[in-house]
Amino acid sequence: MQHQFKQALRLDLLQPDTLRTFVARPERLRELVHQQPDAATILVDEVQKAPALLDVVHALIEEHRGWRFVLTGSSARKLKRSGVDLMAGRAIWRTLHPYMAAELGGDFDLSIALQRGMLPVAVEAPEPAEVLASYVGLYLREEVQTEGLVRNLGDFSRFLEAVSFSHAQVLNISNVARECQIQRVTVAAYIQILEDLLLAFQVPVFNRRARRAVTSRPKFYYFDSGAFRSLRPRGPLDHPAEIDRGALEGLVAQHLRAWIDYDRSDCGLYFWRTRRGSEVDFVVYGEDGFWAIEVKNTATVRNSDLRALRTFQSDYPECRPLLLYRGEHALRINDIVCMPCDQFLLELKPGKPLLV
Repeated sequence: MQHQFKQALRLDLLQPDTLRTFVARPERLRELVHQQPDAATILVDEVQKAPALLDVVHALIEEHRGWRFVLTGSSARKLKRSGVDLMAGRAIWRTLHPYMAAELGGDFDLSIALQRGMLPVAVEAPEPAEVLASYVGLYLREEVQTEGLVRNLGDFSRFLEAVSFSHAQVLNISNVARECQIQRVTVAAYIQILEDLLLAFQVPVFNRRARRAVTSRPKFYYFDSGAFRSLRPRGPLDHPAEIDRGALEGLVAQHLRAWIDYDRSDCGLYFWRTRRGSEVDFVVYGEDGFWAIEVKNTATVRNSDLRALRTFQSDYPECRPLLLYRGEHALRINDIVCMPCDQFLLELKPGKPLLV
């Protein structure tokens, strides 16, 4: 934001003295802006720390003086509780995701991305694992503990590990609650906190014109494959291939979310799973297209790998099926495109079709 808006008047609410000033007197923003009429752009960083500033921004916009306000934040929870809807119609919501592979270009390496993720702060760090551990810890300390979002930080910490086993899986809240010995309603609240802190997201099931009985529960993902690895416990009973599979599927999920948001597409991201267990990892559906995507952590494509896509295609012949795998060559088996996962991610760019 500093690079994009070099001449902006910037308020950094991470600075304790600045935060104290504007929490105590939000109207100070009006005085500051009026004193500098040439500051056409006003950038407020971490606005969720002082939600009352939204009312002041709203009032300043109503003055029609041509000011542009850029409000950034790393948590939606306080804003949801503090009347952010007052800005409806006067503000545009934009989401900044972790890096996309296309942004890194020749520096993108799929194997490395599966280990450290795509967060800029981790990608550019000499010790990504340590950065990721402290990054998640920062949220726990500052957002959860300081804001009093949970009563028992130990329970929440156990939950973070327990729910990591649900990454890239259909979410069963009762199982998670049983694993960390917490009430089901508390686990549901914890999951909402993760989503409000932008640390996780859920993918709903695709059920339009369903010809088969499909599951009703969503799939759960941490927002970045590196964050998932930093939270996922590992031991003698944990198979590396299982963790790699979750990381790969999560990496594709975060790229698809970024592509949809940056492209400002009307597409939604879903998955498909029948009651009998046939599953397609991702369904991208909207006015701009209809794709069914299966992700396999394997270097070869077997006929069984295509079975779920064929089942889905028999129900939805309008879709374009795609299988992503860890091999080196693009293939077409019957009418199903099989593409190396790294190639797909590098070619996935806002403004361009999902699959040419």
